[in-house]
Amino acid sequence: MKIDYSLKPSDLSKGLERFWQASGKKIDAIAREYDPSKGSPVFTWAGKYTTRGWTEWTQGFQYGSAVLQFDATGEQSYLESGRNDTLNFMAPHVSHFGVHDHGFNNVSTYGNLLRLMNEGKIPENEWERNFYEMALKISGAVQAKRWASIPEGGYLYSFNGPHSLFVDTIRTCRALMVSHLLGHSLMEDNDKSVNLFERVIQHGQATARYSIYYGEGRDSYDEWGRTAHEAIFNRNDGQFRCPNAQQGFSGFTTWTRGLSWAMVGYPEELELLREMPDSAFEHVGGREAVEAEFLKAARATCDWFIANTAEDGICYWDGGAPNLHKLGDFRNRPADPFNDYEPVDSTASAIGAQGLLRLGRYLGLDSDDGKKYFQAGLTVLRTLLTEAYTSDDANHHGLLLHSIYHQPNGWDYVPEGRKVACGESSMWGDYHIRELALYTQRIIRDEPDYRFYRCVRAD
Repeated sequence: MKIDYSLKPSDLSKGLERFWQASGKKIDAIAREYDPSKGSPVFTWAGKYTTRGWTEWTQGFQYGSAVLQFDATGEQSYLESGRNDTLNFMAPHVSHFGVHDHGFNNVSTYGNLLRLMNEGKIPENEWERNFYEMALKISGAVQAKRWASIPEGGYLYSFNGPHSLFVDTIRTCRALMVSHLLGHSLMEDNDKSVNLFERVIQHGQATARYSIYYGEGRDSYDEWGRTAHEAIFNRNDGQFRCPNAQQGFSGFTTWTRGLSWAMVGYPEELELLREMPDSAFEHVGGREAVEAEFLKAARATCDWFIANTAEDGICYWDGGAPNLHKLGDFRNRPADPFNDYEPVDSTASAIGAQGLLRLGRYLGLDSDDGKKYFQAGLTVLRTLLTEAYTSDDANHHGLLLHSIYHQPNGWDYVPEGRKVACGESSMWGDYHIRELALYTQRIIRDEPDYRFYRCVRAD
């Protein structure tokens, strides 16, 4: 991609204003038109949200979006709907043992609401606080129960089963971190207490070692920042066997949404690790080693994105998609969502852009690398805020256009006359562009950073 080093956050103010206006209309339309008895809305089909049975991982994005809308605009109706829907619908997600998505569903709802209370944006209420805290404590412990041991630690296994480590899960680890910061742990047989912080660190290490590549010759396609969607382990002895992909083209190519989860997951954990005491790292190798490994993963994935994404910061769905070569020199021109060969995935860019901004600020904007990552994030956001990607079509439920859910399975809508899926949205894409917009808006307004662990009071 071509990074615009002259771009300032304030240059995006008008685009953000338009964005939040469109965002509110989309939330209202879904609340008015979507039938929740069908299940959680997942993605749009011909412009209307529909469900898709696989796992229940998107409902928190729906209700969390209303909470973010209130945070950004102060419009009380979105706080009320987000709060009421969290109360009425989110309890099954707190105790869901069958998924690896607690950070997505529960930190996006209970966590955001508790954060707003800590920031003074909603009134202090002891019972309401206790309710959110109880949900977050339990959610983190339930998520931590999905544990598979390997010789050097372990990982939170995916919905596929104990043999499967998804790169996605590094972003949902924040559920465990919040639970730990609230003073909670996982209690197992014989009253064994499991430290949730240490479990997150071990999972992050496993992901960095087995899901992310560094050009160190692990296989014939090893390159700096390549990311495998899934790492497969032998459950008899815990040994790594091979890379794999569920939603990507192959285990030897980079599914860009999987890449993006790592791009944002590692920097936001690094932000928290910087604030943790040295004693917390005593049983996981020490602060220096942990932070170095997490930072290496963050840098590698962000560098791969910058090197392999179209000029305007929009990526195609997989870096090794079989027909990508037919697009020619796609990295040196703007992405084309309407091409005949391979779809773009704007959601990967929206998720990844937040990681670029966070990594840049973590390293410091006075450093060359920090400036590079931060300016890359702004460049991506500028593109996403254009009418080509942010929809204000009153007949379309979606906010962020050109999302891809599962290209190999052919789940995404291909409009009549087109050869690849385009023009559709997803609940994760709509939520994460709202997070990206809120994060940037707070920078512009010199407000406290938007961070997941701000749902835990500093005292």
